[in-house]
Amino acid sequence: MRSWRWIAPTLVLTLVVLSYPVLETYWLQVREEEWASPDVPAAWDGKSIVFLTDIHLGAFFSRDRLRRLVDQVNAMQPDLILLGGDYVSNDGDYIEPCFAELARLEAPLGKFGVMGNRDHYISAAATYRHMLLAGIRPADNLGFWVESGGQRIRIGGVGDLWEDTQDLGPVLEGTREKDLLILLSHNPDVAETIRDRRIDLVLSGHTHGGQVVLFGWAPLVPSAYGQKYRTGRVQTDFTTVIISNGIGAAFPPVRLGAPPQIVRLTLRSAR
Repeated sequence: MRSWRWIAPTLVLTLVVLSYPVLETYWLQVREEEWASPDVPAAWDGKSIVFLTDIHLGAFFSRDRLRRLVDQVNAMQPDLILLGGDYVSNDGDYIEPCFAELARLEAPLGKFGVMGNRDHYISAAATYRHMLLAGIRPADNLGFWVESGGQRIRIGGVGDLWEDTQDLGPVLEGTREKDLLILLSHNPDVAETIRDRRIDLVLSGHTHGGQVVLFGWAPLVPSAYGQKYRTGRVQTDFTTVIISNGIGAAFPPVRLGAPPQIVRLTLRSAR
């Protein structure tokens, strides 16, 4: 009879252990990053940038959750919003509702985004069209000057490493070493191809932080460089890469040791 006393606690513990990876997908964090550099113009000192990536709207990430995400970002009052691709999961029917919600994002200096591999799998044309309708400027293989207080920075992007081409020519056009240039690349492995120090910072997602991480190591990372670009900040010989865990999750829809993230980047002028 004594053994029966342990059945209920054991069942509860088992339920907690099994449900934790699902619950972690809901524990959205705001990851604070700061970028201090002489390339940051004085007028941009203290400006905030929110970076969102890998939303994966679909069966396991609802429109209601996306609506709450947009509300949370707007409450942060960012100056600029950047998006890193993989907006929906596996079904093109989610593209329109996804961007209907993202259209509500508010940032006085604009919204820019690139596509990820899943956006190409599903429909790059539809994604591009709805990005424009949502007021998000597609930045795949393009560069834009963004001005504030009479001073400007460069925002650019490259096409997805797996499903598109990467052309830095338009991104770098007209830029100087002393200009601040932030590059959007869905896949962080692009950093290994960068040989130009004019690119100060690369913002990426794609890896989901490993999605399932055991003792600081993820069994599956969709990168040719193992754990190097799994998450966090990585310094190469030419640039710095900030990799977000992203918002949603690929199948199976679980996370362990890799909670979803909003990245808020604050610029600091180190003159």
